[in-house]
Amino acid sequence: MAQPFNATVAPEIDALGIPVVFFVMRNLSNRLADPEFDRLKRAATSALLARLSPEELAADPVLAGYHRLHERIACPRNRTTIPAPENLLKFLAKKGELPRVNLLVDIYNLISAETRLAMGAHDLERIAGNVRFRLTDGSELFHPLGDGPRAARAGEYAYIDEADEVLCRLEVRQVEKTKVTEETRHCFFIIQGNETTGSAMLQAATGRLIRRIQEFCGGGIEMLHCPWPDPQHPAELAISR
Repeated sequence: MAQPFNATVAPEIDALGIPVVFFVMRNLSNRLADPEFDRLKRAATSALLARLSPEELAADPVLAGYHRLHERIACPRNRTTIPAPENLLKFLAKKGELPRVNLLVDIYNLISAETRLAMGAHDLERIAGNVRFRLTDGSELFHPLGDGPRAARAGEYAYIDEADEVLCRLEVRQVEKTKVTEETRHCFFIIQGNETTGSAMLQAATGRLIRRIQEFCGGGIEMLHCPWPDPQHPAELAISR
């Protein structure tokens, strides 16, 4: 029997006006790649590249919304605080393709790049207890992907488990502890917006992500938190940009 799991949002996050979606998918079939998804990804990245430019990134309202959130919590603007969707698009502009990690990660990275919404996934079996989306106090452990462990910076919003370990800093960087691998079977997913992203946008992106994951990886879904009235019905519409 699956262990009960929940993810909640602290009042100070609500006060910042950060809309977020939490859901769990279990019994997934992840792997390095899938030929049909690779074909779809090539077509989608070609379409993104056709209209991608430094000017377009600078003018994007969703990306600008993340930077305004950082300003509100006095978070310095530098290369360590670039929102994940912006980093993906800059990588795409430079390399001509999105990073290749594994199928699950590649699926949400593609949809994140297309929608500009921050998306992440965490291996549920490696999370200690439940997750709280709250402001850090500086006592938490932060061990970012590809880097060494350190204390979290106080006053930042982050997703934190019951071992007081950060799972994701801002919408910027995930961690080694819960990274998704080819062996991952159960995932906790986060979709985070900002003041520019209404609930309809988040709902549509959630439905789109779930459908794509189920198409290629299977899995059952449990909605935990969302900003729309009926959590059991993400959406049937895809976002067009």
